[in-house]
Amino acid sequence: MITTVLAQAAAGGGGIMGQVFLFGGIILIMYFFMIRPQQKKQKESKKFIEEIKKGDTVVTIGGLHGKVSAVESETVVLELDRGLKVTVEKSAISLDFSKKPTTSK
Repeated sequence: MITTVLAQAAAGGGGIMGQVFLFGGIILIMYFFMIRPQQKKQKESKKFIEEIKKGDTVVTIGGLHGKVSAVESETVVLELDRGLKVTVEKSAISLDFSKKPTTSK
């Protein structure tokens, strides 16, 4: 009877290591498919906002399309139409909609 109990205890001990590897694998998958791409997108957005200069055409997150007429420390003056200028925060400019679509042939 004791040999049966010892055999069952030895067989059950390997399950914990399997669970640790499974949990570690799930964390790795989450990192490469969720966390890393989000960090990359944040870096690109930050770089885009820092590199805004006069004459660039941008789109705000509210949907306003305009041309940059002045850049200050935290704000940007957009010219929406001749003579119509709007001041917006740099953080309100959308990277996704401001990029020009690339056409591949």
